[in-house]
Amino acid sequence: MCQTGPGQPGLPTRLVAGLFILKHMHNLSDEVLCGRWIENPYYQYFCGELSFCHRLPFDRSSMTRWRQRLGEEQLVALIQESLSVAHKTGAIGPQDLERVVVGTTVQPKAVAHPTDARLMHRAITKLVGLAKRNRVPLRQSYLRLAKRAAIMVGRYTHAHQFKRARRQLRFLRTRLGRIIRDIRRKIDGDAALEARFGPLLDLAQRVRSQDQHQRGPKVYALHAPEVECIGKGKARAPYEFGCKVSIATPVTSPKGGQFVLHAKALHGNPFDGHTLGPVVADMEKFTGVEARRIHVDKGYRGHNHPHRLRVWISGQVRRVTASIRREMKRRAAVEPVIGHVKAEHRMDRNYLKGRVGDRINAVLAAAGYNFGLLLRWLAELLRAIIRAFAETVPAQNIA
Repeated sequence: MCQTGPGQPGLPTRLVAGLFILKHMHNLSDEVLCGRWIENPYYQYFCGELSFCHRLPFDRSSMTRWRQRLGEEQLVALIQESLSVAHKTGAIGPQDLERVVVGTTVQPKAVAHPTDARLMHRAITKLVGLAKRNRVPLRQSYLRLAKRAAIMVGRYTHAHQFKRARRQLRFLRTRLGRIIRDIRRKIDGDAALEARFGPLLDLAQRVRSQDQHQRGPKVYALHAPEVECIGKGKARAPYEFGCKVSIATPVTSPKGGQFVLHAKALHGNPFDGHTLGPVVADMEKFTGVEARRIHVDKGYRGHNHPHRLRVWISGQVRRVTASIRREMKRRAAVEPVIGHVKAEHRMDRNYLKGRVGDRINAVLAAAGYNFGLLLRWLAELLRAIIRAFAETVPAQNIA
């Protein structure tokens, strides 16, 4: 994990990789993973320990630093290793990598549902708290009045009294503007305080000035300003707040299951068709196999893949043969894969910070899903070997 040189020696790479695999394979938080690692000898052996350990050889917060140090570029090797093991054990073949299906989903961030009242009240609270910690005196904090106004906005809206709700929103917006101007007057000329207050003041000003009908990026969470509002046309969730993620899986039926061939977080809420070219290029670089047929849904119409004749859009009629028609019927195979990755491998709610955390969580969730399939595949192989060995050994007569 660390380069050789002065300082404390780094921990083994197998320990770090094993912890990340176990965390996302069993859908565990960092704290729960550390607790289970101490009491589970199988976890310790998987991470490279030769004897049972009664205490952690690392601090729990080290996992956060490991993720930041490695980044997406290094953690992609876990997906590559899972596919390599699957190929060596016969769970997936080269022909499965030539015909793939690509789809997108939303990776929600761990944020509350954004409303104007909640965001402005949160901005007031954070600005007043930061001013108190830095001993910046304010004329008035408005904490009690802002809390009351935020509560009344929800009550009036629920009662369909929208005129009163808008009045309380104006009250919050006015008080937030007063606090912003007061803090800027008090820190004017102090470079240290200006650098400390600058990011939060900019976010608070954006929250105060943004409108429901404005175009362009907005602030949906003060602790995660990179969150985007994405609508996928779902009746149960018209809008989701996070980032878009591209998932690729074989369109065939591999023996070991539908492995994830590629996973990547895409920021900026791009059009699906504009992501197909880079995603397929990355996937071919990881797997080492050129994709002959790529099946996508109708959201990819107008894509940017250089080989347009290799892309098949659902509902397409021209040039469709019988074999291609059978593959097009299996395009929806990516949907249960997305469901399993989100529900069982920590992609349904991302707790990692920033855009780097979005990319890391998508890669680790895909790796955890692949290693879960490998675990079941190796268990089936072991049962088959034991069954074959039992059939070849003659049964002993018991007197």
